[in-house]
Formats: sequence, structure tokens, C-alpha cells
Amino acid sequence: MTADSIDPSAREKRGARPAVAVFIVMMVLALGATGALLFGDLSKQMSGILVILLSIILLLMGIPVGVAMLGAALLGLYSLAGLRVVTSSMKSVAFDSVASWSYSVIPMFILMGMILWKSGLTSNAFEAARRWFGWMPGGLAVATNTAGAVLAASSGSTIGITFALGRVSIPEMLKSGYDPRLAVGSVAAAGTLGQIIPPSLLLVIYAGAASTPVGLQLLAGFVPGLLLAGSFSAMIIIRAMVTPGLAPAVDMSGITWRMRMASLIDIAPIGVVILCVVGGIFAGIFTATEAGVYGMIASLIFGSASMLWRGQGPRDVLVMMRESLLGALTGTAAVFLLIVGIAVLTRAMALSQLPNTIAGLILDLGLGKTELLLLLILVYLFLGMFMDTLAMMLLTIPVLLSPLQAVGVDPLWFGVFLVVMAEVGLLTPPLGILSFVVHRIASDPAANLGRPISLPQVFAGIAPFALTAMAFLLLLIAFPEIATWLPETRLSR
Repeated sequence: MTADSIDPSAREKRGARPAVAVFIVMMVLALGATGALLFGDLSKQMSGILVILLSIILLLMGIPVGVAMLGAALLGLYSLAGLRVVTSSMKSVAFDSVASWSYSVIPMFILMGMILWKSGLTSNAFEAARRWFGWMPGGLAVATNTAGAVLAASSGSTIGITFALGRVSIPEMLKSGYDPRLAVGSVAAAGTLGQIIPPSLLLVIYAGAASTPVGLQLLAGFVPGLLLAGSFSAMIIIRAMVTPGLAPAVDMSGITWRMRMASLIDIAPIGVVILCVVGGIFAGIFTATEAGVYGMIASLIFGSASMLWRGQGPRDVLVMMRESLLGALTGTAAVFLLIVGIAVLTRAMALSQLPNTIAGLILDLGLGKTELLLLLILVYLFLGMFMDTLAMMLLTIPVLLSPLQAVGVDPLWFGVFLVVMAEVGLLTPPLGILSFVVHRIASDPAANLGRPISLPQVFAGIAPFALTAMAFLLLLIAFPEIATWLPETRLSR
């Protein structure tokens, strides 16, 4: 008889020891970096490097992204310019960094997505896609991907889309005999579209950090987002044709054209929201902020009407509005803390002259635009293995913008490139959060129909979609017009 059989918690205690050891190591490294910044006689560039390293260490310790960046950046400012600059920065940055008209689109986008979700309007997207695309090879997986694109253009929540689709589509695909790896992989890939197709909070945050126009930045993500969704669907169809056992044909004989048209009516409110946001910005009728407001109003009207049509009362509508407002408030506060953190970090990077040093090194190496971007793909793949998506973006934007502009990279285009890479990071192990979200959904017996799906199966199912996204990035590098065409068309109007 072993100790584990006598005390079942013994195994858990032993498993916790490595985590404690890692935390202690991270704590020692954080204290060392802090001591060097406070008391060391460092060059400006070395101070900038330590600020970045300290931010990463704090993130690995589980400190929230905004707090980690803000704390490390303030220490960097103190090391570089003294207490007076730290004090003046805290007096001004906390207000100035978020007191921007363009940032008012953030609460509107969050509130719009919350209303669509809480009112139940997003629940019809998969059924509509299933009726239209279920007949194709791999049709249910294609329907999942298409529904993800539709939801991305109305809510922009990666994890929200993954949960909404996973609970519906995974059991549907398994019931039809689909390979579990394809089922979970298509759900995770559909979730990545949430921050590429506008409205996208990541693109809005990038626009603020990179000082690009919010409306044009959102438009830059529209065509690449649709093409990426199309690439996922094409890959699914090809795999299903090559290996029919991967996705057996589904009997769609009971689906009539009348049912297909009825499904379009069910998702018409989402179409109106998309038209308000994307169509309004492109046509020049609305600014990005105004488009967010009108999209939110449209979602509120249609969401309330839908609830009343389904027999829910005015009290239920008020509860929905209350929950949506609370969700929008907490979400907006978290995003604004990130913006304050990136503003202070950008100031610290400017004082350290680290971006200029890196730009000079790149120019001395003679790296062209394509070579640098290919190198960045490898860098972001590595960072995505252990860093949060927003942290990865916000830590690298202040450092890389100057070197990229020096070799002729369009900041609007780079925003799309960066968001796609960030979403790929959501898929790749060991930190890829979407992999764990999908595994959690698939671990529910109601979702997996009594067929347990392991985490290695989830990673195996995600791999083809991650490779497809990487191939799409190469296409984006070869043809940057994919991202810049729509904003340039808008400017020429």
C-alpha cells in the first residue's frame, strides 16, 4: 500500500511543489531586476531591457497584465529619470492616456457584444450555418467556422465565441461521427476570428498604442479576417475530401430551402449590427465611435424585441440590460488599466532609447522588411507559448514600431499581422488558452457524448488550423494589400 492510497492528497501536494519552486525562482528574479533598476548603475538601454524582463517575470508570476506593465514601467521611469518624472507621469498619464474620443468605442463594442450574448441573439448562428453548409464535405465543421465569423463580426469576444459554439457544435459533430480532433479544432479556430474581424478590441487597443486611426485600423482587419475564415473552411473541405472518415456526410434531406431562408431571418439582427459597424465606417457615415454607438443601439433594440417575442417579460429585458452594463463596466475598466500601463511603458521605452537601438541594430544587420517579419513570426510563436495575448502585444509595440517603420512596414498592416499572430498564440501550447477552454468544454459528458477527449487530442486537432493561420501570414506578407486595400479605398473616397 502506497502513501498515495492512504492519503489521496499526497500526490497533489507533491505536484504542487514544482509550482512553488518556480514561483520562488520568479520572485528572486523579480527582486533582482527591481534591485538593479533601483540601485544599479545601468545604461539607458539596459534599464529598458530590465523593464521588459521584469514585466515578463511579473506576468509569469500571475500578476494581471496592466498591473505588471505599470509596475515595471514605473520602476524603469524612476531608474531613468528620477522620482519627479514618476510623479508627473502618474499625475498626467492616468487621465491623458484614456481621455481619448477614439477610446470611447471600447465600452460600446463591449456592451454591444454583451447585449447580443445575454439576449440570446447569437445562439442562432450555428443552426443557420448548419442549414446552409451542412451538405459540404466537413460541412458541420465549416458551419462552425462560418458561425464563428458571423459572431466575430458582432461581438468580438474570442472566448465567448468559443464557449457559445463549443457547447452546440461539438456534440453535433460527434453525433454525426466526426473525428473528435476535427470537432475541437474547428471550434478553437472559429474562436480566433473574434479579434480579427471587426469589431475587435485588440485592433482598437493596438490603434491607441501605435497612434493609428481606429476606424481605418478596424477596416484593415475586415478582409484578412474573412480570408482567414475562408482558409480554415477550405482546409476543412480538403481534409474531409482526402479522408472521408474524418467527417462523414451528414443527412441534410430534411432541410428545405424554406428552412434555410427562415434561418437567415433569425440572424438578420446580427447582420444589421454588422452593417452599422463595418458598413457605416466604410461608407463614411459614422466614425468608429459613432458606429459603436449605433451598433449598440441596434443590438439593444433587436435583443429586447427578440426576448419579448420569445415570451419573456419586461423584467427579463431589464435584467439582461443590467447584466450587460455590469459586464461592459468591468470589461472596460480592465482594458483601460491596460491602456494606462502601455502609456507608461511607452514613456519608459522612449527614455531608455531601446527602440532606437534595436532599429539601428536591424539596419546594421541589413535585414529587409520580409526577413524581419519572418523573424518576428518565430519570435511571436515563442512568446505566445508562455505569455498572455495582450501582454505579448503591448510589450512589443513600443519596442518594435520604430524598427518596423524604418524598413517600411505600414503600421496599419502590422496591426493586422500582430493580431493574427496573437490569436495563433491562443492556440499553441503550453499557454494557448483556447486549447484549454475547448478541452474544458469537451470534458463535459453532455458535450463529448460519453467519449472523453484528452488534451493531446485537442492539441492535435488544433495543429492543422494553426499551420493554416501561419500559411495565411506568409500570404499577408507577400500581398500586404490584403490588409491595406480597404482602408486605402476609404481614404480615397
